[in-house]
Amino acid sequence: MLIEQIKEGDINAFRQLVEKYKDVSLSLTCSILKNEVLAEDVLQEVFLKVYHNIKSFKAKSSFATWLYRIVVNSCYNELKRIKNHQNITEIDNNLYYDNIDLEHKKLNTKEQQNIINTALKKIKSDEALVLRLFYLCELKISEIEKITSYSKSKIKVDLHRGRQNLQSVLNKLLGTEIENLL
Repeated sequence: MLIEQIKEGDINAFRQLVEKYKDVSLSLTCSILKNEVLAEDVLQEVFLKVYHNIKSFKAKSSFATWLYRIVVNSCYNELKRIKNHQNITEIDNNLYYDNIDLEHKKLNTKEQQNIINTALKKIKSDEALVLRLFYLCELKISEIEKITSYSKSKIKVDLHRGRQNLQSVLNKLLGTEIENLL
């Protein structure tokens, strides 16, 4: 119903749609670009594309699948425009949690999210993307396949390796305090 309202030009309906999908979309964008400022810029462009192309959405798949495919494609297009993918730097180097006294306080939800997001930035983009789509977006492997154009076997391998690499990064960041995340 929201999509139909947007197709008819309802700006408030589009605002609701953006509000509903912006956090997950930003998370996916950050997974690929590894730079929050750049991710926010790309995401603004994504929502402009969505607004201008919403009439082409035929509902053959879920809206989320259609949107996330645009997010992923836009991120990869941005990476292509950047000559050397390895020159992307993290804007906020203060995301390392060396100074957090984890022994004297239990991590709250926001801190947990920050630590996990920091760890996801340290693993391969493909693995971070697949982990976020599978766990955060709660998508099935077949849906991830449509969004990323990866084969099912690549998705399964990336999920497996991503879990292992995420665990390794979390162990390095937190040491024995990883139990606080569980």
